[in-house]
Amino acid sequence: MALRRTALIAVVLGAVLVSACNPTLRSHGFRYPDGEVPTLTPGEDTRASVLATLGNPSTRGMFDDDTWYYISATREYLAYLRPDTRERRVIAVRFDDEGMLTAVDEYGLEDGRVIALVDRETPTRGRELTLLEQLLGNVGRLPGEQFGGEQNLPGGAGGPRPDGG
Repeated sequence: MALRRTALIAVVLGAVLVSACNPTLRSHGFRYPDGEVPTLTPGEDTRASVLATLGNPSTRGMFDDDTWYYISATREYLAYLRPDTRERRVIAVRFDDEGMLTAVDEYGLEDGRVIALVDRETPTRGRELTLLEQLLGNVGRLPGEQFGGEQNLPGGAGGPRPDGG
């Protein structure tokens, strides 16, 4: 009886551990059903027909509003590890000044590039205080109004004074 209970607990615990390591796939962005590649013809399609076929773009060109991007990605999440991108697809649709489709380009995960960010810090002017200087910096300083000085009003010295002056 005890052996049977121990075996049952071991099987249940093993099933929980195995299911916890099961990856989760998540799709993000523009998706159309597999096998249904919409046909866009340069010189025939316009902005209106592309909107009717593909819908609103994921984003538009930053410096050129005549380029629309439809972006999709599939990411795999596994426990506490960093997500891994399994598939990426970017469809770039370009228009001329009259709104006629001029080109359709497709990019995949293999076309992406890793960008190395610069981790330098910009130096700031001024004095750097130590922790002790920051903690003890105001010790011994008293507010000016305790000695009959002007009251520190919000918004600076240009506002009305409470004494009408």
